[in-house]
Amino acid sequence: MATYCSSVRDLPLDNVHRQHHDTEHGFPPQDDDDLFRRLMLEISQAGLSFETVLKKKKAIYEAFPSVKRVAALQEADILRLLQNSGIIRNRLKIQAAIANAQKIQRIQRKHGSFWHWLKMQPCKNREEWTQLFRKKFRFTGGEIVNEFLMSVGMLPGAHDLDCRIFQEIIPKHGVDRIDDKSNT
Repeated sequence: MATYCSSVRDLPLDNVHRQHHDTEHGFPPQDDDDLFRRLMLEISQAGLSFETVLKKKKAIYEAFPSVKRVAALQEADILRLLQNSGIIRNRLKIQAAIANAQKIQRIQRKHGSFWHWLKMQPCKNREEWTQLFRKKFRFTGGEIVNEFLMSVGMLPGAHDLDCRIFQEIIPKHGVDRIDDKSNT
């Protein structure tokens, strides 16, 4: 089975997939806002090609900059975002972003941070994580949850064992959950 690593390995350095792989995919989040933006990236991707979403990544991150700002969005903001051609203009996805940001704020108040809450979960596999996310968040099916958790190093599979990012860069960030078995 082809992996994300194998599909980007020979791409030019300026390719959106290669840039995402080399700078973000599998890296731990910088903070809860970074974590939230990555969840938004995966939710935005539902039903679309990942390349389409990666080409809009900068605009998506700018439109959904922080948990606090997104949680406060109102109907007028939704209408404004629906006019923003830089993002995926889908009302259900935008509404999910707002509801999820509000849920993350509640998690932050109770557990200190979204990242801490994720790390304290007893979930061991995709199915358990998906059940948890479906109970807590909107627009989080199995594929979205899987890709999101792989992208932040909570589930294995972010990188091949022989990937330069896995071998050289990820260890510097202290990720301890990226234990990909795809090369075995």
